[in-house]
Amino acid sequence: MVSSTRTIKPPLTVTPERRTGAYALIDSLCRHGVTHIFGYPGGAILPIYDELYRAEGLGDIKHILVRHEQGAAHAADGYARATGKVGVCFGTSGPGATNLVTGIATAQMDSIPMVAITGQVPRAAIGSDAFQETDIYGITLPIVKHSYVVRNPRDMARIVAEAFNIASSGRPGPVLIDVPKDVGQEEFDYVPVNPGEVKLAGYRPTVKGNPRKLNAALDLIEESKRPLLYVGGGAIAANAHAQIQELAERFQIPVTTTLMGLGAFDEHHSLSVGMLGMHGTAYANFAVTECDLLIAVGARFDDRVTGKLDEFASRAKVIHIDIDPAEVGKNRRPEVPIVGDVGLVLEQLLERAKELELPLKQGRTQDWLQRIERWRSDYPLVVPRHQPTLSPQEVIVELGRQAPCGYYTTDVGQHQMWAAQFLKNGPRRWISSAGLGTMGFGMPAAMGAKVALPDEQVICISGDASFQMNLQELGTLAQYNIKVKTVIINNGWQGMVRQWQQAFYGERYSSSNMQAGMPDFELLAKAYGVKGMVISDRAELADKIAEMLAYDGPVLADVKVTKDENCYPMVAPGKSNAQMIGLPEKNKLAQAIELIYCSNCGAKNPAINHFCPECGTKL
Repeated sequence: MVSSTRTIKPPLTVTPERRTGAYALIDSLCRHGVTHIFGYPGGAILPIYDELYRAEGLGDIKHILVRHEQGAAHAADGYARATGKVGVCFGTSGPGATNLVTGIATAQMDSIPMVAITGQVPRAAIGSDAFQETDIYGITLPIVKHSYVVRNPRDMARIVAEAFNIASSGRPGPVLIDVPKDVGQEEFDYVPVNPGEVKLAGYRPTVKGNPRKLNAALDLIEESKRPLLYVGGGAIAANAHAQIQELAERFQIPVTTTLMGLGAFDEHHSLSVGMLGMHGTAYANFAVTECDLLIAVGARFDDRVTGKLDEFASRAKVIHIDIDPAEVGKNRRPEVPIVGDVGLVLEQLLERAKELELPLKQGRTQDWLQRIERWRSDYPLVVPRHQPTLSPQEVIVELGRQAPCGYYTTDVGQHQMWAAQFLKNGPRRWISSAGLGTMGFGMPAAMGAKVALPDEQVICISGDASFQMNLQELGTLAQYNIKVKTVIINNGWQGMVRQWQQAFYGERYSSSNMQAGMPDFELLAKAYGVKGMVISDRAELADKIAEMLAYDGPVLADVKVTKDENCYPMVAPGKSNAQMIGLPEKNKLAQAIELIYCSNCGAKNPAINHFCPECGTKL
């Protein structure tokens, strides 16, 4: 028997210090790596702001005072999307808390890690309809990943540690912490809790894929002749960009992305077919209609992607990889479901493929790729340049040319779809409200991204209607000299609403014209102390954008564009992805050679179509 001489050290003890609940909160945030908080003070949260004042004085943390709590939530969201870290926002009780709700819901729909901290009336007053009391815990239950009301200051450090763990692990999402005023003021013997020191009973997200499912997936990939990778926002959250590219290149699989998945795959790559769905590229939508294997990676089969669900990839077998078991099979039953972290599962898949020396046959997808290239050639995205006024598309193309590595945020509407179509984005450089479709998201999200990444070029592409939802954040940009460049694609309409009213509501333009009451955006910017610009002439577009990008401070550029330009291609509601409207015509020689007639309605169709866009009949 060998005796051990190893000295057993006693457990490290931490001497408690008398501290307040507010101190415990701010100290815990600092321990979890928080450097910036976006928020707005008020009565119930003042004990926390008083402690924040001390921490800011020590240089431990910086608070960004927004002009509206919704701006705080969107800024924390943009911060998180740009960095992958947890964004943090503050709001007081009552209206301060309810003003955060839209931003919390936006983060929940797009699976963004965020911790929202709200003030609350003192514990004894809860339930008494006290001044500025709302049940923000109850209000936000459907739109958070988890939530807390801190009833005892001794729980504060543990709750913060749990909140950060929950927000950032598994499928990310927002967590709410509601802090009664007296909890922030009460002193107790404080013992800090550091990251990783708290384990949540029963919360262990599955991260590795089942080996049998991985083998089954590889069998389907090896059998497939027309595979397609369908990549969503889960791939961005998992930082799976390298694994997706390796898988695509190894098996020569074309890649399409959702609005949330933009940037997960190099859009300059020959295997990229761009975004699919309602305003996706024609070649992506044709590819998903004709593929025989659909590999869904971190995507949830959203209705804006699938169109008519029972005709979405109707000829394909499906492999679905996602961290959230609730999403796998929710809208489409896969032949091979794989629950796990997208990045780790793809690594496992690639390791197994190397062990089996797959693919066994090179060039297996060559005919498929050539077919997609014909679609790409015949139905390109078109940039109108023939009108006397600027087209929205050429403005966005010029932005992308001059700032190819920028971080782009958008608001919601036509400009969002044009930006998605024409910008070529890198990982985390596309920041847009996809699931909730929140107007007013763009500028505060850009603010958060720029605070996180001060040395990067951050550009917000907005519309004249969307911008007015949160224009007050110009004051925040001015106060902190946050050098965001905001470009308003100004057509004087709620553009996407107008397009739908034109296409589906008999051109009855009900409450969608924004011309009456529109501010002079250049003067508005100047009133806030921000540089304002107007661009209306094609000849000055490149120079004015260069001037905007070079300016050492925030800029608001009002770009006057064609008022009735529509965003195409477009999949009408209730139609399949192959039934797009607004496709560009093929060249006339190709049309003359390849036109065929639909057996149902008699409409002429290029032979390259597989469904008649008029009636949906298979050709």
